Amino acid sequence: MSPQSEGIPVPVLVPGWHGSGTGHWQAIWRSEHPDWRRVEQRDWITPNCGDWVGALDQAVEECPGRVMIVAHSLGCVAFVHWASFARERLRRKVDGALLVAPADVERESVPRELRGFAPIPKCRIPVPTLVIASENDPCMSFPMARSLAARWNSDLVNAGAAGHINVASGHGPWPAGKILLRGFLRDLAAPVLETSRKLRPQSSRLGCNPGALTS
Repeated sequence: MSPQSEGIPVPVLVPGWHGSGTGHWQAIWRSEHPDWRRVEQRDWITPNCGDWVGALDQAVEECPGRVMIVAHSLGCVAFVHWASFARERLRRKVDGALLVAPADVERESVPRELRGFAPIPKCRIPVPTLVIASENDPCMSFPMARSLAARWNSDLVNAGAAGHINVASGHGPWPAGKILLRGFLRDLAAPVLETSRKLRPQSSRLGCNPGALTS
């Protein structure tokens, strides 16, 4: 995918806690597509919600064209916070957001470093979103992910038993994720998007099986 040549939105990668190190699908995708953007944080270890949201706001501001957010884990929560208050001019630049394995910062066992991101905004997100959630994610239960997707008015993909969809769960390049991203971009470009979003069920595998998503 070459955003500049094909006139599609530029993917902006939003990593989670500790960033996306070597071997993470976000890092691999960025190395394969140097024209994609990445949100950088001043402090990846002891994150501050306001700082993270501010860095995302700056990244969207600096992007010359339209944007597709591709977030993982705590990055998903940062995006939802951003979307709940972002300036209309910047929100209009964001065509959509792929939210992979959002982190539940309200769960009892959440690390204290992440508690400042709670509560998670639970209002409708003003841009199209696709949530990819796992049935055995240690950072968020699938029922919680399904509930949030419904509140956000997001489409939901059940990734099966895929863990946190990161290096630890066996996800390196994650080619199935790229397929989902391409499909989402294709849907966003379709003139019937708004009608189809209203008719589609909230939970969908989009033609994928759990095994495909653990690639």
